[in-house]
Amino acid sequence: MNGYLNESNFMMVEEGFTTRHLLENLLVELCQASDQQAFFVADLGDIVKKHLHFLKALPRVKPYFPVKCNGSEGVIRLLAELGAGFACTNKAEIACVQSIGIPAGKIFYSSPCKQVAHIKYAANHGVQLMTFDNEVELSKVARSHPHARMLLAVAADSSPSAHPSMTFGATLKSCRHLLETAKEQAVEVVGISFHLGSRVLEPEAFAQSVAAAQLAFEMGRELGYRMHLLDIGGGFPGTEDTRTRFEEIAAVINSALDLYFPDGCGVEIVARPGRYYVTSAFAFAASITAMEEVPAEQPGSDGRWDGGTGPPVGPSPPEPSPCSPPRGRVWRQEEPHHPLRSSSLRGPPGHTEDLIADGLELPELQVGDWLIFEDMGAYTIATSSLLGGCPQPQITYAMSRVAWKAVQLFQGKPPQTEDDRESVCAPLSCGWEMAETLCVTPVFAPAGII
Repeated sequence: MNGYLNESNFMMVEEGFTTRHLLENLLVELCQASDQQAFFVADLGDIVKKHLHFLKALPRVKPYFPVKCNGSEGVIRLLAELGAGFACTNKAEIACVQSIGIPAGKIFYSSPCKQVAHIKYAANHGVQLMTFDNEVELSKVARSHPHARMLLAVAADSSPSAHPSMTFGATLKSCRHLLETAKEQAVEVVGISFHLGSRVLEPEAFAQSVAAAQLAFEMGRELGYRMHLLDIGGGFPGTEDTRTRFEEIAAVINSALDLYFPDGCGVEIVARPGRYYVTSAFAFAASITAMEEVPAEQPGSDGRWDGGTGPPVGPSPPEPSPCSPPRGRVWRQEEPHHPLRSSSLRGPPGHTEDLIADGLELPELQVGDWLIFEDMGAYTIATSSLLGGCPQPQITYAMSRVAWKAVQLFQGKPPQTEDDRESVCAPLSCGWEMAETLCVTPVFAPAGII
């Protein structure tokens, strides 16, 4: 075991005891104690499942988790225990992962736009791998971090639907000039990076980006660079109800890598799966602290809360995605039948401009009722909050005993008894079921990429 995670970091639950059970048990306790503080419940077993599935689906790709997606300690510790690396966008995230002992060689400073102070912080703390996509960034790194190892970030999507003003990455036309400029400034370039992000994309976009990266690789090699690292970024779905499934994307990526970067070519492949790992692992509960009813006949209300006023929750549910507002369900100890009403949810009193969702069909709500939001693991927990910023709701981590044994087996620690071995080799679940078993050697043991 790597020592990043132990049984004191999470609640051990028995097989079949899901996070929904745990969440509802906690709600019962809070109602009895009249405590209305919002909280998260995180199924670490779900992340274990995602990790093993990632390694099986993309055997040549080493995952580097983007800390900005979810910087909670339990997630970082678990992924570190499983051997993943970490992509950080600022010095707060670097400090967050290094505070639990993660070595600099497993940290990728992935932001294409960096503050000079943060570059110097990375240099002083041994973090070498970072990206650039223009001459300004290149000059900042050349002055502030002479030992940096750089990836040239190439624009990933040139389709008409893309928004050039909102994307990072150099065009293929400008790559040679940027590589020549890096040569003049004695900056070491070791590979190419692209990032498709969380936009709804066809899997073929990955193949197109891998092809473009291969052309940029050749430019670098022609200039004498030892190009040996390809970062294919993120953009992997975190739930099963998306238009494009993870398996489809993985199949396209594998085919593109076999064509443009065949096995044995000396190029290491990394990716930055964020939503994929954590979206479905977290659920969030918040209570109704106040409410206001707007009569349906009120002019302009159209049967909804006029202007969006209505039952606020406190604190407001974190927003997992700007394009998919959270959909909550009501939890009560007793479930009397109430007709559905068109409702709006807003942030806590004093923050009524914080519109969470509008036009939801919910039962008639009362102060003290709880709303449960699922699939809340991505972009809901800020790293700055974990380092002394604004307070975040409490997180209760849980993992099934079988999932914990799977982590131990993955790290090469054999089960203690034959009974343990049989239970580990059975399909795993902690609110999930998995068709594969773990009676195999791990696909790889990720090492530092520097």
